[in-house]
Amino acid sequence: MSFDRLTKLYMLKIKIPHVFIFLSGIILFCSILTYFIPSGSFERSTRTYGKVTQTVVVPGSYKEIPKHISAKAALVGEEVEGKSSPISILGTLSAIPKGLADSAVLVFYVFIIGAVFSLIHYTGAINAVLFEMISRFGEHPKRLFFLVFILLFSGASFMGIVTETIPLIPMFLYLSKRMGYDRMFGMGLIGVPTFLGWSAGITNPFTVQIAQIIAELPVGSGMGLRVVLFLVLAAIGFHFLMRYGDRVKKDASLALIKNDKFEPDGYENFEAKSLERRHILIILFFLISYASILVAVQTIGWGLIEMSACFIGITIVVTLISGMSGDESMSALIKGLQTMIVPALVVGVARGISVVLQEGMILDTILHNASEFLLTMPRSVAGQGMLFFQSVLNFFIPSASGQALVSMPLMTPLADILGISRQTAVLAYILGDGLSNLIIPTNGVLMAMLGIAKVPFEKWFKFILPVFLVTLFAAMAFVALAIALGY
Repeated sequence: MSFDRLTKLYMLKIKIPHVFIFLSGIILFCSILTYFIPSGSFERSTRTYGKVTQTVVVPGSYKEIPKHISAKAALVGEEVEGKSSPISILGTLSAIPKGLADSAVLVFYVFIIGAVFSLIHYTGAINAVLFEMISRFGEHPKRLFFLVFILLFSGASFMGIVTETIPLIPMFLYLSKRMGYDRMFGMGLIGVPTFLGWSAGITNPFTVQIAQIIAELPVGSGMGLRVVLFLVLAAIGFHFLMRYGDRVKKDASLALIKNDKFEPDGYENFEAKSLERRHILIILFFLISYASILVAVQTIGWGLIEMSACFIGITIVVTLISGMSGDESMSALIKGLQTMIVPALVVGVARGISVVLQEGMILDTILHNASEFLLTMPRSVAGQGMLFFQSVLNFFIPSASGQALVSMPLMTPLADILGISRQTAVLAYILGDGLSNLIIPTNGVLMAMLGIAKVPFEKWFKFILPVFLVTLFAAMAFVALAIALGY
């Protein structure tokens, strides 16, 4: 199917309500499901992977748990030993604050990112650097975009860098605006390569490595086919992105976000700035600090808490370099915090879906029935079934490592029974988890990105649907090839 035909999907009359209403509706729907889907659970055991101890599912240990239904259980919940209660009305309402509590670290991370970039923008450093880049690449913007695309794609593929790209979104929006493109192109310039690169993981420690360890495969094995996958998905993603960008640049009426002034809150001033010594020092300090943070994440296991702490430190140093007063810096920081309210809250609300599924004890049931169903399929079909199963499971468990710890202990012996290599099972997991991240509203990182970029989810869905479909077909072809080759 050609991209020309796929772009006609933009005309789909997709109307999605406000993101909070949409996510709340999913929470309510999942709560209702806990009354109809049998409750059950797998036994868990602890396993050590390097220096990290994780809890994994024990294959063949699933047991159904009787449901306890009463008026009290339906209203406020009721614990009965040996039984599971469906999610109560109080439990449904509590899912959102529990989700916010569970994702508190990520919520704060989103807030601090907004504060940091508001401060850096206030210094004029971002505008100055952007005008310098435009002066050098203004006549050949595709060269700059290709460089950016490959760097982001490679970072996600090799090192699993996705969440860490959130701080870059304002900069990409500025660049898109100055180069004559729209808001969606700016969001796509960071969203497409990061999520597709994650899907084409070559050494991604959060998907490839952990899945191979669970499947008892040498870490890094099977790299040849994944390199080919890397090239194919990168080509599809960049072609799609530039095709959309070129069309919008030629005819602004083709933009998916109509009547967009493209003036992000808190970043209204795009006036030209000459590059001064203090601007260079601020940007160099930020880039060196940012690179150091990424290295620490990969080498010594830093998480969002340590990253957030470093960003707080960055605000202090930037304030000192810029010569701003304390009141000026606080004003800039507060403005950034204000712009992050919706994106940060979206992350927590999305987490509420997982809370409902886990407390209602239906997640393991879904997992068990899906694995049993795959056993009834022929080998060639079962491989595709694994791909689709992992894609659907990602909606309920958007954490890549969490999904691997739950599904791979089941998919590994299942692959052995079906005569499918464990390497293929890992490939199906990588692709299923990765590609679905492009479109699922439970992906907290995606929703945070969209919130920061001021891109409505339904507009993003229309934008990304063609590339999702094309790459999904490519993924199916790679899984089929892997089975045929005995990969």
